[in-house]
Amino acid sequence: MTGQTNTTRGLRNCNPLNLRRTGKLWQGLRACQTDRTYYQFENMAWGYRAAFVVARIFVTCRGCDTLEKLVARWTSGLGAYEASLYLRRVCVLTRFEKDDKICPFNAQQMIPLVMAMSRVENGKPANSVEVARGWVLYMG
Repeated sequence: MTGQTNTTRGLRNCNPLNLRRTGKLWQGLRACQTDRTYYQFENMAWGYRAAFVVARIFVTCRGCDTLEKLVARWTSGLGAYEASLYLRRVCVLTRFEKDDKICPFNAQQMIPLVMAMSRVENGKPANSVEVARGWVLYMG
């Protein structure tokens, strides 16, 4: 995937939710990190696993226990208008309400949520097989 220029940065990096580099050593990172801003993973499953982990941290450690709070935290670098559009799009794609409680260990909730967020981030539907592989790695 690294040679494809007609796709989004998140997909090229196998980092579909565009996790910024912070120095954390994630499982499944590419040995050579050529993107100075965003992590690059070996494959999409590892990128999705990292997204599930970050969502769990936001819910369990940062008090982001509703969809609205989680998306607000996830989009904290965006302006208020862009963040509200992101939330509305995730709500439409998942059919969740903004005040729905988030359980980071519920596959029926988290898989559609991460798939929706990936679609918002990349403008393309997420591959459900890769998301499911990421879930297995996360729960592993």
